[in-house]
Amino acid sequence: MTLAMKRVVASIAFVALALVISSPVSASPTTASGIPLDAPWKVTVYELVRKSFTHPAWGWQHGERNYQIALELAKGDGLTVDTDVLFAACMLHDMAAFSPYQAKGEHGDVAARESESILRDAGFPMAKFPSVQAAMRGHMYYSDPGNDPNAIVLHDADSLDFLGAIGAVRIIALTGASAASAASAVKTLRGFIHDIPPRLITKTAQRMGAQRVAELQAFLDAYQRESFDGVLP
Repeated sequence: MTLAMKRVVASIAFVALALVISSPVSASPTTASGIPLDAPWKVTVYELVRKSFTHPAWGWQHGERNYQIALELAKGDGLTVDTDVLFAACMLHDMAAFSPYQAKGEHGDVAARESESILRDAGFPMAKFPSVQAAMRGHMYYSDPGNDPNAIVLHDADSLDFLGAIGAVRIIALTGASAASAASAVKTLRGFIHDIPPRLITKTAQRMGAQRVAELQAFLDAYQRESFDGVLP
């Protein structure tokens, strides 16, 4: 091979290598908020919740917020969590609010029971399912999540979603068009200010909770002023 031919071959090899290096790696799809759908079962579950779990308080957006905040809490407190467990629990923990999963009983228990077939059929690694169930059963602010870090961060993330601006929007949305006023929602929100912060477990959630309480308190105080100091509901 002549020197000229060697140079041509070397140039072709260099270009090919550059193309390989510069070619974008096929990225996993993501949810609306950027959560990686890095396993086929996650795609299946997410398609289900996007299609069926639509509600301003309990819908799929709430599940996505819980997941994102749960990761933030885990990072802030140095807790090791399993993103498979968190994804499944966050997306399905309120499924009892939607048909055909509405059933009698505490909604966390209903989710822990009814989610089994959904996750198994989707291809979820079922060895992790007991942790999903624990997180679902302990997710409400008045519940005991136990010692599982996944359950703890979901508990705190779900609790935080009742506070701040998002908490106000969620609870007021529940009043509906037939409600005489927002008075019941305001009463509930003031109750959250009192009841939720002492139940936050992680230090990161406690700091975030204090900020959200201040936001919610300011909103409710403004509502009281703008409704003529409560004379009008």
